[in-house]
Amino acid sequence: MAHPKRRTSSAARDRRRSHYHLTPKAVTLCSNTGELHLRHKAYVVDGDLYLNGKVAIKNYAPVAAAAPLDSDDE
Repeated sequence: MAHPKRRTSSAARDRRRSHYHLTPKAVTLCSNTGELHLRHKAYVVDGDLYLNGKVAIKNYAPVAAAAPLDSDDE
């Protein structure tokens, strides 16, 4: 198995890791609803699904995960 010939100094290691940081998500305020949401994503306000500031689906109900199958029910 390969192994390093020389020990990596802490300065070299930290310079390499200097770009390992998180960037904040792009959040915007909707001009129609006043709701904060992720940009370029649909969002739900008062049961309606909005996309680009317009109602995409009225009375939106998200699809629930499939219920686990119980052998007792059959």
